[in-house]
Amino acid sequence: MVDALASRLGKSLDKHKFDADFTRAKVRAKDLFLVKPMSYMNRSGIPIQRLASFYKIDMGDIIVVHDDMDLSFGKIKIVRGRGHGGHNGIRSIIDAFGRKECIRIRVGVGHPGSGRDVTGHVLGKFSPEEQAGLDDLVDISVDACIAILENGVVKAMNTINSRK
Repeated sequence: MVDALASRLGKSLDKHKFDADFTRAKVRAKDLFLVKPMSYMNRSGIPIQRLASFYKIDMGDIIVVHDDMDLSFGKIKIVRGRGHGGHNGIRSIIDAFGRKECIRIRVGVGHPGSGRDVTGHVLGKFSPEEQAGLDDLVDISVDACIAILENGVVKAMNTINSRK
């Protein structure tokens, strides 16, 4: 999603520091960083916190996009200031900052069902049906991020969270 957003803004993640690839961009005169941690997902909070500290970015201004097994495939939900919900990448971010005020775009990947391998599900391949909808899902995720930047988190939540 970060690569797709960068592409939409005519940018590429051409800077490498803090164990992250990133670039700077603008949306409606708002400066932003597009950041992709290059650490393991379970340790992604460290590069994000280091970059935020260096550039004086408040955690409340950070938008994190992540997969979420508690949402069906294709469902997107924007939340703010919530716990990690068992997601180790989000846990790492909360631990690194010592707070949980960031904005999150939760991207549904569905749950494998009881007794099934959760790790294999998250790291595995998409089904043919899911693969067919993946480009749309990435586009909607990008739209959600831009909606937050252009209209604020509350309006974006009202728009994105009510989509079927």
